[in-house]
Amino acid sequence: MADTPYLVALAVVELNGRRALPLGGQSWAAAQAETEPGELGRSLALDLLLRLLQRSEEGALRRLAGDDSLLLLEMPLEQMSERLPQLKATWLAGGDTDTLLNDLRALAGRRWRVTTAKYDGVSLSPLS
Repeated sequence: MADTPYLVALAVVELNGRRALPLGGQSWAAAQAETEPGELGRSLALDLLLRLLQRSEEGALRRLAGDDSLLLLEMPLEQMSERLPQLKATWLAGGDTDTLLNDLRALAGRRWRVTTAKYDGVSLSPLS
């Protein structure tokens, strides 16, 4: 189980004038066999977006990293539980957004941008 990667959905946003980095995740046992997160990734993204929609009652919601504001990241459980909270705290305290994205890129084994287009639905685009 320790080798099973974790799939994490996160959003780099501002909510009611304050930074927020909501996230959710789940172990991804099929990671070695699959090239993209498929339904699990879409489900994690949908859950995160629904939670953001509910929180939007607190105030205006704004993306802070353009198209990279909604990401799926594959990472070892240890990284997710130890390093990710440190990155989140640093960024919430006023850290640089580009630095956060670069640190997330280094932390994750594989990364996808979550996007949607009219008539195409949700797509997961690999990030290099």
